[in-house]
Amino acid sequence: MNSRKIKTWAWVHKWSSLVCTVFMLLLCITGLPLIFHHEIGHLLGTEVEAPKMPADTPRVSLDRVLEVARAKHPDRIVQFVSQPEDDDGLWLVTLTPTPEPTEDFKSVAVDARTGAVLAQPKFDEGFMYVMFKLHVDLFAGLAGKLFLGFMGLLLLVAVVSGVVLYAPFMRKLDFGTVRREKRPRLKWLDLHNLLGIVTLVWVFVVGATGMINTWADLLIKYWQYDQLSTLLAPYKNEPVVRAAERASVQRSMEAAVQQTPGMKLSFIAFPGTAFSSPHHTTFFMRGSEPLTSKLLKPVLVDAKTAQVTAAPDMPWYLTALLVSQPLHFGDYGGMPMQIIWALLDIATIIVLGSGLYLWLKRGRTVPAQDPPTAAGADGRSPEPAAAMKVQA
Repeated sequence: MNSRKIKTWAWVHKWSSLVCTVFMLLLCITGLPLIFHHEIGHLLGTEVEAPKMPADTPRVSLDRVLEVARAKHPDRIVQFVSQPEDDDGLWLVTLTPTPEPTEDFKSVAVDARTGAVLAQPKFDEGFMYVMFKLHVDLFAGLAGKLFLGFMGLLLLVAVVSGVVLYAPFMRKLDFGTVRREKRPRLKWLDLHNLLGIVTLVWVFVVGATGMINTWADLLIKYWQYDQLSTLLAPYKNEPVVRAAERASVQRSMEAAVQQTPGMKLSFIAFPGTAFSSPHHTTFFMRGSEPLTSKLLKPVLVDAKTAQVTAAPDMPWYLTALLVSQPLHFGDYGGMPMQIIWALLDIATIIVLGSGLYLWLKRGRTVPAQDPPTAAGADGRSPEPAAAMKVQA
């Protein structure tokens, strides 16, 4: 690669990195506690768990669960009901003033065996909520998500351009060389390059999947427009089915489970909400294997008759979105995977911080001719000065 091309790639690397570095640092720092959100929740006492009972303990009807939750907030309606993946003894009921999407929601945790209210967790306050919102949308909703998605794209450009520059920069140095005897800036440059190349694949995967996740709202809206609108055409312009006219939710759930043998319930979206139609209660089922547990299948059940009217497969773009999420969060391999994700996250923080340091110390380029002692030890050229200049 000639000097002109190196300078061009260096320009791309420098500016793509500089623009996104502060935000990537924010995402790495806020993402670190999110890797251990279950464990931190236990420590803070904010994680709700159902008390231990024999596995064959009878369960109360889902209709009874909803009745108990509504009694806590009689002025609200139920938007969603879900169960944690690792705890089927618990129902989490979300209640809001209207069916429309809103940040004004209340949650009620109900024991699936006894129907007792276990807690009313507040998911919209506290340390983990602040970390989550900063990581997902900077408290700016969809605009914040799309902005962070653009920063993720710049990160990918920085990674690719960094790889291109790595070979010419390191051609006269052994892999992993950190010239400790040199000035601090050179040591940080070597460390920046070493950690950058070591974490390359992880940063690329996490950056790409994070960028895809920022498109989630748009992809869901496109799915609703592209496919759901066809399925729901017969119900177009119908009003939201009133609560008094709805069939048993327990019976509706049993119909959905029977429609999807071998799958488990992930969550339920009630009529009129963003994930359902005015006429349906939609049950989102998931697989029972580690990989398929991240893939959802919607089952649309007529809210009045409890009959299944459709069970479409997810389109490829939503499947890609769902598959990308565990790759981004690293939550599919238990504690060992979480620790690996945390270590790689810390290494990436060092890469980003050292890149910022190198830019702040820019302008102090290394002379083309180094002192004889630096080159004489092994007969190699001390450093490719041109490459280092353009990277800084």
